[in-house]
Amino acid sequence: MIANTEWYRVFLHAAETSNLTKAAQNLHMTQPSVSYAIKQLEEALGVGLFDRLSKGVRLTQEGHALYQHVRQAFDELDSAERRLKKLKQFGEGRLRIGANGAIVKDFLLSLLDRFHARYPDIRIQLSQERTSSIVERLKKGSLDLGFVHLPVSDEEIHIIDSRTSPYCAVVGTAFADWARRPLRTEELTELPLLLLSPGSSTRSFIEGWFRSQGVEVEADFELNSLDMLAEFAERGYGTAFLPRAFVSPRIADGSLLELRTDTPLPDRYIGVAVRKHQSPSLAAGAFLEMLQQN
Repeated sequence: MIANTEWYRVFLHAAETSNLTKAAQNLHMTQPSVSYAIKQLEEALGVGLFDRLSKGVRLTQEGHALYQHVRQAFDELDSAERRLKKLKQFGEGRLRIGANGAIVKDFLLSLLDRFHARYPDIRIQLSQERTSSIVERLKKGSLDLGFVHLPVSDEEIHIIDSRTSPYCAVVGTAFADWARRPLRTEELTELPLLLLSPGSSTRSFIEGWFRSQGVEVEADFELNSLDMLAEFAERGYGTAFLPRAFVSPRIADGSLLELRTDTPLPDRYIGVAVRKHQSPSLAAGAFLEMLQQN
């Protein structure tokens, strides 16, 4: 742009008042300053913008053509400032979160309820996905933050908070005898095993626990959700390995029984992931502040 933005503001007021003195009053400027700004704009653009009359000014044809664009540009700027004001006051905005299914139910949902109650005009967009998919979407900028199972090793991702998620092995009442005594890891393989589909971090976590004790396992059922694992375990199809918080209501009512193992399942860790070197939106910043206060 070859001309000073302030010259265009002066031009706009002069065009709409048809009077340099009135334009100066509206802009809290002197009349000579207004005349000088218009002269500078005309020289920069190489065309005359006003005809000078005895009682004011009138746009030339070139001035009319310029005015249409300048008016539209300043309207857009006014609209942008109004929108930013709404964003600052949380009158609008968007929060994009990715999370694993168990994390949504056992950890994230209560936070979302509080956030939605405090900022009802913020549009929440939640994607239930695997950790690997969440990481990729964070890197592409299509998510503001992600709740993921740790560890995550990616130089573009920063983990800003982490929480513990204990796991346990459960069966239905059909296997009640197995729940009466501690079990060796090898004994678990005598039961049908219910696991998530290959590629999930939870599947890798369970297989890694077995492998650390020298036991290789093969899934009898490969399912796509923790809800299905719990359902099939309750119906007596085998052993499922699930977050304790996820199945605690079923353990409490007796529909699922927890198996005790000589070597306890290790805790898992949930991390809040963001893209490195990317400033959070106002909505995401407010959510992260609430999270850290939790």
